[in-house]
Amino acid sequence: MSTPTVVPPPRHPLRPVESRTGAPGPGPGGPCMRIVPWADPVADPHGVHPCSRYVELYWLGIIGPSTTWLLRRLNYGLEVHGDGYDLHLPETARALGLGDKMGKNSPFRRALARLVTFELARPHGPGGLAVRTRVPPLPLRHLSRLPDSLQRSHRRWVVEQQLPEVEQMRRRALRLATGLAGAGHDRSTIERRLAQWQFHPAVAFEAADAACEGRGPRDGGDGPGGPAPGGTAPQRPVHPLLPHLPVQACAPDHPDGAR
Repeated sequence: MSTPTVVPPPRHPLRPVESRTGAPGPGPGGPCMRIVPWADPVADPHGVHPCSRYVELYWLGIIGPSTTWLLRRLNYGLEVHGDGYDLHLPETARALGLGDKMGKNSPFRRALARLVTFELARPHGPGGLAVRTRVPPLPLRHLSRLPDSLQRSHRRWVVEQQLPEVEQMRRRALRLATGLAGAGHDRSTIERRLAQWQFHPAVAFEAADAACEGRGPRDGGDGPGGPAPGGTAPQRPVHPLLPHLPVQACAPDHPDGAR
């Protein structure tokens, strides 16, 4: 009969790591980074939420999916801890599917570096990071890297930002209604679907009526959203922001669309 091996206890009991703020860290020996909000009084009024459709449509193709998800994950924490919090790096990397390697060229470190490169975050103090809670519109120097369809929809988005909020909502509702009409939906179904997407009942009624009478956008989403004189609903229903996809494949979960 063999003698069981006894593992000696550690010399020093394992204790939570103390962060710079005095709060318990995420675990023994786990590397942390302090995350704080980046308040930008110039850019914030014109920015969008990191989880908005705008970021998914336009910023995603520039910074990549890993950096986009990291930006959103950091903002989830800032919504709960408004003054900042300690981020456990390996745990966050694994949660995002980026492994737990923390080397300079690891996927997670590259995603962090891209946030700084594209001015979505900046260094803060010793080892900290200030992260934007409002993402500014995509700079023109990056816009040319997007597909033509997204460049066209972005130009329309820029134009619509100069319009009153009510007019922006009407145009978005009309584009969606036109796509639904082209897919063969009747007026009552279109109106009900727009209401589910939180459009005002009057806006939903007006858009459904215009779409069924062929007074929809000129091309289902690539133009500025004005009615086509004497036009008809497009034969192939297209999404207002993704004209290369059927409207059923990417119906919006919020009427703000790209905002």
